[in-house]
Amino acid sequence: MSIRTISPDVLNTNVVRKNVETVIEDFLDERRKHSGQPQMARLVKLLKEFMADGKRIRPVLTVMGWRAAGGETGMESVVRVAASLEMFHTFALIHDDIMDDSDTRRGRPTIHRLLAGKRGDERTERFGLGAAVLVGDLAFAWSDQLLHTARLTSRQAAAVHPLITEMRTEVMLGQYLDLRATGELTDDVEATLTVNRYKTAKYTIERPLHIGAALAGAGPEAMAACTAYALPLGEAFQLRDDLLGVYGDVRDTGKSRLDDLRAGKNTTLVALALRAGDAAQSARLRALIGDPLLDEAGAEEVRAIFAATGARDTVECMIDDRYRQALRALDAAPFTPEAITALQQLAATATRRNS
Repeated sequence: MSIRTISPDVLNTNVVRKNVETVIEDFLDERRKHSGQPQMARLVKLLKEFMADGKRIRPVLTVMGWRAAGGETGMESVVRVAASLEMFHTFALIHDDIMDDSDTRRGRPTIHRLLAGKRGDERTERFGLGAAVLVGDLAFAWSDQLLHTARLTSRQAAAVHPLITEMRTEVMLGQYLDLRATGELTDDVEATLTVNRYKTAKYTIERPLHIGAALAGAGPEAMAACTAYALPLGEAFQLRDDLLGVYGDVRDTGKSRLDDLRAGKNTTLVALALRAGDAAQSARLRALIGDPLLDEAGAEEVRAIFAATGARDTVECMIDDRYRQALRALDAAPFTPEAITALQQLAATATRRNS
């Protein structure tokens, strides 16, 4: 298979998304056609619909990392590696929705809710959860299969495969730390930032950049520059996510702004409010956050405490500080000028988004 259309404007994010989506669509169609099993058509359809409308930030950063390190030829291989990261991300999101007991993702029902159907009895709920685990596992397996269609050189494979293994390990650790912290509210801000670093900063920004740069044969200096840019930006990206989880418009985010509060997510926003709040405010936060029946009135009380303690403003300042740190890292980065411009634009988009 080959990518149907490649634009020479490789750093145009819309072009990267289109190329990645074409690879994924063709790959899934091949899986459906050659499976010999009618039920596979349903699984492919579920994955296609679930993957629609994603931000594709990891594939975009993979291509940017490749171009930043001077990559010029072999674009099809780079896009296939980028597509494999998006398929892995699909696995991670499906399992994340199960662990968070989320009802919606990107404005549509989550996979386990779709598979459970409308009856909602215990049997169908258990089927939905079990089947969704398997759909996520399938996406994991297919991310590997996609990676092997990239036809990497032996040098590229030796450089890239360890990075992909590290990325997978880091995100699993980050997810585990997040699970451990959920429902156990503390004022330990640094602990929340550690979760952000593994679950988001390294997984979403640093490793995709590293993987792309490695495909171009980047040396230690370029890889270090990727890290200097990626980690503060990744933390800012997650901090923005924390705010959107509480203040975002469901029409933009595709997800209820009650979910994180009901789940008892111990975000940096929550930790800051607990640290700065008085005894009464802390007691109300502990009573409200983690309540599975929390309604909008209760959420408004939580938001009022976030404002009164200065937690929301502090998170905004932290986002801005990290955004500026990421931009400063680009000043000395040994990247191509066009890639630096693209990375500057991406930093602004990642930190000032509403979805």
